[in-house]
Amino acid sequence: MNNKFDALKDDDSGDHDQNEENSTQKDGEKEKTERDKSQGSSKRKAVVPGPAEHPLQYNYTFWYSRRTPGRPTSSQSYEQNIKQIGTFASVEQFWRFYSHMVRPGDLTGHSDFHLFKEGIKPMWEDDANKNGGKWIIRLRKGLASRCWENLILAMLGEQFMVGEEICGAVVSVRFQEDIISIWNKTASDQATTARIRDTLRRVLNLPPNTIMEYKTHTDSIKYVLGVLGGHVPKLSRNRSLVGPRGICGCTGA
Repeated sequence: MNNKFDALKDDDSGDHDQNEENSTQKDGEKEKTERDKSQGSSKRKAVVPGPAEHPLQYNYTFWYSRRTPGRPTSSQSYEQNIKQIGTFASVEQFWRFYSHMVRPGDLTGHSDFHLFKEGIKPMWEDDANKNGGKWIIRLRKGLASRCWENLILAMLGEQFMVGEEICGAVVSVRFQEDIISIWNKTASDQATTARIRDTLRRVLNLPPNTIMEYKTHTDSIKYVLGVLGGHVPKLSRNRSLVGPRGICGCTGA
């Protein structure tokens, strides 16, 4: 895929002029040339399906983040902590990434895998996400790997049937539970969020009494700002979790 280290290469061509004014001018021309080369390189390196590969409807990017447990992080520190793994455009490219990735059930600590459409950052503040929300399912330990795989395969296969509404999915590994979520663009579109919920139940084989929570990103931002400001207590962790029945069956409400 993309070589992230190309931007670090030095352009050693040409000698510096002894005249400071000419040197400054050359530096400016050099920066412009490198900028133009970089833009051209980015265009040439667009991720596309290879010959005879099966293209996906959208390109997707894998991300990974890990943080020390404690109070919620600010959006700036979160953005610095999240790492891009790579982008793919076909079924075959997806499997090349996925087959070499650690499964969520084998991760430790506070770790997250994110799979989002190319160009969308897995952040509430991203333009594609800011008016949206997410469906959340809390899992008992041991179920995250299977549920995550079923979720992302359904997303890549366009099984949700809601046009361009799907932004991405996240699996969050925690000490006592794991969490999977799927993000969409428009939180106010109740018909779309209901269809996503029903499809999520089907692809994860969830019983009818599974507890699913929909949370807007606006509410998430308000909550984190409240906690950071010391105005809101942290949420209780005493919640019903998805249990052992079915593929990701639930113990019930």
